[in-house]
Amino acid sequence: MSSPSIFRDPDLSLVVKVRHVSLLFLFLITLVALCGFLALYSAGNGSLHPWAIRQIYRFLFGIFILLAVALVDIQFWLRAAYPIYGVALLMLLAVDVFGHVGMGAQRWISLGGFQIQPSEVMKVALVLALARHFHASTWEGAGRVRHLVLPTLLVLLPVALVMKQPDLGTAVILIGLGGVMFFLSGVRIWMFGVGLALVLASLPVAWRFLHDYQRQRIMTFFEPQNDPMGAGYHILQSKIALGSGGFFGKGFLGGTQSHLNFLPEKQTDFIFTLIAEEWGLLGGAVVLFLYAMVIAYCFLIGLRARNHFGRLLALGLGTNLFFYVFINVGMVMGLLPVVGVPLPLISYGGTAMLAVLWGMGHVMCVSIHRDVRLSRTGQFEE
Repeated sequence: MSSPSIFRDPDLSLVVKVRHVSLLFLFLITLVALCGFLALYSAGNGSLHPWAIRQIYRFLFGIFILLAVALVDIQFWLRAAYPIYGVALLMLLAVDVFGHVGMGAQRWISLGGFQIQPSEVMKVALVLALARHFHASTWEGAGRVRHLVLPTLLVLLPVALVMKQPDLGTAVILIGLGGVMFFLSGVRIWMFGVGLALVLASLPVAWRFLHDYQRQRIMTFFEPQNDPMGAGYHILQSKIALGSGGFFGKGFLGGTQSHLNFLPEKQTDFIFTLIAEEWGLLGGAVVLFLYAMVIAYCFLIGLRARNHFGRLLALGLGTNLFFYVFINVGMVMGLLPVVGVPLPLISYGGTAMLAVLWGMGHVMCVSIHRDVRLSRTGQFEE
């Protein structure tokens, strides 16, 4: 029997939803953010200004967004998935016209005095749109080539726009998210093999379209010592800071590489290096453990969901968080090229912080509505 409202599940009142909010999930997210506040306080040389205090305000606002998203019926988000994706795509298009240039790339637009990075919004919007698409298809249909045209376009359109900014790191994450969502939806393994072969075959062509600094970053990844004061400076200083931290670190506010300004971008891309220098291998492991707990919680919520949309949404957003952490930590350790991906909830940055918390709000929404059944058209079922 379908509900007369597309916004309200008749079996879940607001009071019931509030009772189903996972305090453990909120606690884990807050612990990760607290690590960021401490790191930004240290990056500011023992001061809340200019980074830590702003990050605290953004986190509090982001928690409000998380709870607001979580308490809305999941059916509404199912029906709003395509419009949200459309808005995110228009924002990416607007970057070309009204965007602001920073760090050699045009990635931000101004809305009401605030600067927004649409590519961060698109990561969540893409997962929503793909979850909506595959929810409406059968398991057998998801494996047919003709049914993959629309979701493939949903992935490639933002990838093309993000590459134009240029933002190689976000493009890689979007492609990875698309691949994971396809796999979770039942796409045949042989199709991934064909896709991988096409990607490998297109690499020589893609190399020609990369900007000079992007090619330099990739070459520096293999031989950073060839230009220690130029292209290889960032990663070499990061490795020095990581190694000097040892097992227990140099102590809070005691990092020499970071506080003597040898470590670049210590408040954003290389903030994990600052943490590891001051708190050592042990402190870095604790941060990674907290991330692992949050990601595992996302996966657990997804596996427990009884509707396909919620299952795909939670698993996809958990994967998005994993990609953030994996690429950033691999980047600062020299295991991956430097591509400018922030450490979620820790690196200084408003859009990335709010986008991650918005995504975690959807995961919480799936948790609250885990026993709700949805038809392929988005109606509630008994």
